Amino acid sequence: MSYTIIDAHAHLWLKQDAIVQGQKIQTLSNGQSLFMGEVRQMLPPFMTDGQNTAERFISNMNYARVTGAVITQEYIDGVQNDYLVQVAERYPDRFICCGMADMRTPGYLSKVAEIIDTGFKGIKVPAQRLVTQDLKVSLTSDEMMNTFKLMEKRKVFLSIDLADGDTQVAEMNEVISECPDLKIAIGHFGMVTKSGWQQQIKLACNKNVMIESGGITWLFNDEFYPFKGAIWAIKEAISLVGIEKLMWGSDYPRTIVAITYKMSYDFIEKSNLLTNEEKKMFLGENARRFYGFEAIHKLPYIKNMSE
Repeated sequence: MSYTIIDAHAHLWLKQDAIVQGQKIQTLSNGQSLFMGEVRQMLPPFMTDGQNTAERFISNMNYARVTGAVITQEYIDGVQNDYLVQVAERYPDRFICCGMADMRTPGYLSKVAEIIDTGFKGIKVPAQRLVTQDLKVSLTSDEMMNTFKLMEKRKVFLSIDLADGDTQVAEMNEVISECPDLKIAIGHFGMVTKSGWQQQIKLACNKNVMIESGGITWLFNDEFYPFKGAIWAIKEAISLVGIEKLMWGSDYPRTIVAITYKMSYDFIEKSNLLTNEEKKMFLGENARRFYGFEAIHKLPYIKNMSE
């Protein structure tokens, strides 16, 4: 069966240059980055210049027959707004991009307003970075709540990654109550594999809240392909909130250091534990509806030389 496939969680950058928890993240060479005191393989080694570009991603998308993607952000990559404005303008039929403000220090409300004015359809909040040993930024503070209300008013969606378990669930419930028309996508499948992940999933019982699976292959990396544990987690999430609340995401490009881009979803496509209708909704239809993707590309299957 052929599915429309939309990636609800991916990243792009020209260069990483960031400080997180007082430590530097910086692009090196051969796909490596300095990451908080050690060298890590951030990209596949053939990306020798460290540039994680839209064009390279489109090539991967075309090969894997992924029609569109939501480009999110993370503080570990640095703020990528300037580049993503260009990406959204150049490839409006392939990408929906999130802007990001640094919410670790006060004064970000006005910056979010500026970001929305530039045309971003979503705002990313890496909320797990707001609760550390040295930092505690509440999701229900006056400035944060005013930010969410602005987004609700301007019809801009919220892409948010939460800290492990139920750490920020009570605050999110308050945000959802105060901003019932704000569209929210919760990432990393609720930090599945961490204790209490189901509490994040249950947030999707609210009408405008969705869960996306960006990073699920990273979280089940010890198990590795075909990620049977991830399939069982998806089935558990279906039992909690329904398949219509769940979306596939890859967390490209970090996850393709270990696997190919196509492998980040085809373990779902090949599973006999999910129905065809569940696969159809999870892999693309839910994301198409939630984010409003209009152009659906019918991408041809390209045979490998090894076949």
